[in-house]
Amino acid sequence: MTSVATLQPEPAPIVACTISRDVQNFDLLIDDMEHELGESWGDLSFDDAMVFLGQPDAASLEFVAIAVDSQDEEDLTRITEIIRTAKAQSIKVVLIADQVSPIALHQLLRLGADDFVPYPLPNGALHDAIERMRVPAPAAVVAAPDAIPEEGAAPKFKAKGDREGVVLPVHGLAGGAGASTFAVNLAWELATVTKTDGPRVCLLDFDFQYGSAATYLDLPRKEMVFEVLSDTANIDSDAFLQSMLTFNDKLHVFTAPADMLPLDIISPEDLGRLVDMAASNFDYVIIDMPKTIVGWTEAVLNRAHVYFALLELDLRSAQNVLRLVRALKAEGLPHEKLRYVLNRAPKFTDLSGKSRVKRMAESLDIGIEIQLPDGSVQVTQANDHGLPLAETAAKNPLRKEIQKLAKSLHDLNKGVEAGKA
Repeated sequence: MTSVATLQPEPAPIVACTISRDVQNFDLLIDDMEHELGESWGDLSFDDAMVFLGQPDAASLEFVAIAVDSQDEEDLTRITEIIRTAKAQSIKVVLIADQVSPIALHQLLRLGADDFVPYPLPNGALHDAIERMRVPAPAAVVAAPDAIPEEGAAPKFKAKGDREGVVLPVHGLAGGAGASTFAVNLAWELATVTKTDGPRVCLLDFDFQYGSAATYLDLPRKEMVFEVLSDTANIDSDAFLQSMLTFNDKLHVFTAPADMLPLDIISPEDLGRLVDMAASNFDYVIIDMPKTIVGWTEAVLNRAHVYFALLELDLRSAQNVLRLVRALKAEGLPHEKLRYVLNRAPKFTDLSGKSRVKRMAESLDIGIEIQLPDGSVQVTQANDHGLPLAETAAKNPLRKEIQKLAKSLHDLNKGVEAGKA
């Protein structure tokens, strides 16, 4: 006679665990784990995790999802020990981070986390992370002594000077106007504007003191950047390219230097040479400008096809627009190249806000051609995580607007090229 025990279904084997201070703080993670793994996952606290990872049962785990938020930054020592223990057991680690500071995030990632997903979880992000972790690692290849690591590697193509790149500087007219965020995301959207045979795009961070493009793309700052800026006369296109880093093999970035430098470290002539070298090797050159007007601003403005000026709907931006236009006119510089971009613009339903925008444009005698919506906290999270909005919050309204702008710029440029042919 069959015993009752044999009729009981065996529990599903546990293939993954979440590890957190309190998993109830990550309800979206619970939903996604259940969707991906059904009942084949468990939940552990930080204290329980160290005990469980030391037991034989832990050998059956495919991965652990370590979920942390800003309150856990005081407990980094214990979390880092959990990551080390999991890696020692050959268990994959995916890090789920909610508003964790960049310093803490980088520290955890460098310990060997196999993947990272921001919280709140973007649609399908956990599924994609699990799929990436399940792909077998390629066989190890012995690299040459002078080989450059793949992450943040220099561009792989040779400088041929066969391009006539479109130069698009971005200048914030007030502190916190979002110019760097706009520049980074516009550069990425242009680099990915087509699925195949995309344009060659570079981002030049010319804010030598507070440039943040490297932070927003989680790239190191190479010492060679300082060498280029301090000895431009002896730098050729190949050396200039070697000073750049790549982000996801598509976007090439000349970061700000590691140390704070005076903005006049480079002459207008030498900086113009850098822009010319970039334009001759890339289809699009995005330049993140400092807020300060310096001697070489003229060199950039003269080479610009469109000069994006970011402002907000406030008095300081309005006053700075008047100052900038007055200065450019006084020097006989092409102020007509300025294209004004209103960041954090009023929503479509905010009729009062729309009226203020109209009055502001009329009083300044300018046209505000581009209005970007407020991307809210997702923008800060994306920047802190070192990823473009397209990678962390693809449906964010700010990302969608920048994506449309990139596509219109690319379509316009293709039309101009077709007219020349």
